[in-house]
Amino acid sequence: MPTIVVDVMPKPEILDPQGKAIAGALPRLGFTGFAAVRQGKRFELTVEGEVTDEVLAQARQAAEQLLSNPVIEDVVNVEVLPAAEPALEAQAEARA
Repeated sequence: MPTIVVDVMPKPEILDPQGKAIAGALPRLGFTGFAAVRQGKRFELTVEGEVTDEVLAQARQAAEQLLSNPVIEDVVNVEVLPAAEPALEAQAEARA
């Protein structure tokens, strides 16, 4: 089944305490070279059948009205994941 991915990020002017905490922890754990971290959210919408323009438009509308808070967040990406290879999909299901 096809999957639509929606990525939501805090607006640039909004404080991101979780991203700031991660940025503070990275060097303590030996990860260097990162100047900042912003933490967002990812949603995966599984579609029954084909992803038509109408289905994609509904996903965009859901992202704006339900999956994000437009006061403090931006929907930065709505895309259809490429179809998984059947063998890879079976391996993923076997591990789950």
